[in-house]
Amino acid sequence: MTNSKLFKDLGLSETSLKAINRKGFEEATEIQAMTIPVMLRGDTNIIAQAQTGTGKTAAFGLPLIEMIDPKQRSVQALILAPTRELAIQVAEEINSLKGEKRLVIVPIYGGQSIDQQLRRLKKGVHIVVGTPGRIIDHINRKTLKLHDIQHLILDEADEMLNMGFVDDMEEIMKHTNEDKRTLLFSATMPSRIKALATKYMGAYEVLAVTKKQLTTNLTEQIYFEVKNHDKFEALCRIVDIEDNFYGLVFCRTKNDVDTVTNHLNDRGYSAESIHGDISQAIRERTLAKFRKKNVNILVATDVAARGIDVNDLTHVINYSLPYDPESYVHRIGRTGRAGKEGTAITFITPNEYNKLMSIQRFAKADIKKSRVPSIEDIIQTKKHKIAEELNAIMSDKIDNKFYDWANNMLMENDPTHILAAILNHCFDEELNADSYGEIHEFTGKGRQLDKQGKARLFVALGKKDKLTPKKLVDLVISKVSMKAKEIKDVQVMDNFSFMNVPFDKAEQIVKSFKKKGEKPLIAIAKKSKR
Repeated sequence: MTNSKLFKDLGLSETSLKAINRKGFEEATEIQAMTIPVMLRGDTNIIAQAQTGTGKTAAFGLPLIEMIDPKQRSVQALILAPTRELAIQVAEEINSLKGEKRLVIVPIYGGQSIDQQLRRLKKGVHIVVGTPGRIIDHINRKTLKLHDIQHLILDEADEMLNMGFVDDMEEIMKHTNEDKRTLLFSATMPSRIKALATKYMGAYEVLAVTKKQLTTNLTEQIYFEVKNHDKFEALCRIVDIEDNFYGLVFCRTKNDVDTVTNHLNDRGYSAESIHGDISQAIRERTLAKFRKKNVNILVATDVAARGIDVNDLTHVINYSLPYDPESYVHRIGRTGRAGKEGTAITFITPNEYNKLMSIQRFAKADIKKSRVPSIEDIIQTKKHKIAEELNAIMSDKIDNKFYDWANNMLMENDPTHILAAILNHCFDEELNADSYGEIHEFTGKGRQLDKQGKARLFVALGKKDKLTPKKLVDLVISKVSMKAKEIKDVQVMDNFSFMNVPFDKAEQIVKSFKKKGEKPLIAIAKKSKR
């Protein structure tokens, strides 16, 4: 197995490498570097153990793209996912990686029109990404035939186990051919998953990403929860509210690094960038300028930032979340050194909250939520700085000609008016609140909302408990003061159920059904953390 983490060394074709480069990725994650070469060999089944958010979709998606024959218009690969959200995201990710290869990848899940799915399957599909329940529906209808598939991927197998999908997974595997290759991804490896592997996978190779004990001595770690398009505005506010900002800004891709750097310079900040496409000579010149503080903002990818040893950084900004806890600690470990205080700030979008909490657990870090500085806060901070600078200037020796000039002006004008006019002339642009855009702040509940302001709830009861949609609605309104019509999109499966409720009722419902010492009966549905 190769020890390289460069995509070009993993056995991928030029077409795939071009697609990866277009997305701006430079280096494979650990699970990608381990999985891709083994999958491409095509001679063994695989159990891959790695945490969510480590780039697992590309780990199996890129080899699949290489091995699928576009001329054969039949299902050659099936990917099982525990939720419809994950199924959609996995399909979108693989579509974004296929480049010029003419492959058809479709998600199939409950809640989507089955007629629409039937039409798409009839036209010919190469890769199906689906939830177990809907896949079984199509198997029973004989609209999805799996006896010729070459690859079966079980994504987040432990989550499917937790959601009661093991029987469904076994049923689906019975309908697949014995010659297929199976890849099972799981963050944990409970005994039931091992038993499933032993029964249906035969010989397999285990690929596990080692969990390392991670610590950091940073003074302060905080995060802001903002929309993706508000990140740049948040970054500008952080820089402006600090007395002497001197920091590293980490982005995930080369494209993001270039975009953020260009926007910073357009707004009048002093920023430089480094990433894998920048020559060593330019990299060294850029780092020299940064160390001398000729520029105070350096935007970088993880790969390019390796070996950077700069003292006195005030901030490390995670503009994009890293793939794993180790990268997080490596990033933020560049500040808070030698007993000096430093601050690490991480931007997350609402659907990245669970991934951040995972990083916090494994990094043994205390990452606290904070509020993006308001426009009013920044204006007051700037005024304070200007006042301090003016007070310092007044202690300097002033030539008599300026006193004469000042006295002449005071004879003709009000002193306050003169000072106000001078301040307005010098600082009007700097103190202009209109130069900042608005940022939408999220509450804790907001991260679980869909676009209609609904929260999706998971219920640990299903048809086996003789539950029906009406019984579920009646059960909820018996505990919480709300109307039945407020509960929508109720889905009752064999072992569990889902429903959408107004977000302001969600936490109330969860608390009403929570019993001390028992597993929650109702919980906020997990969203994919890809």
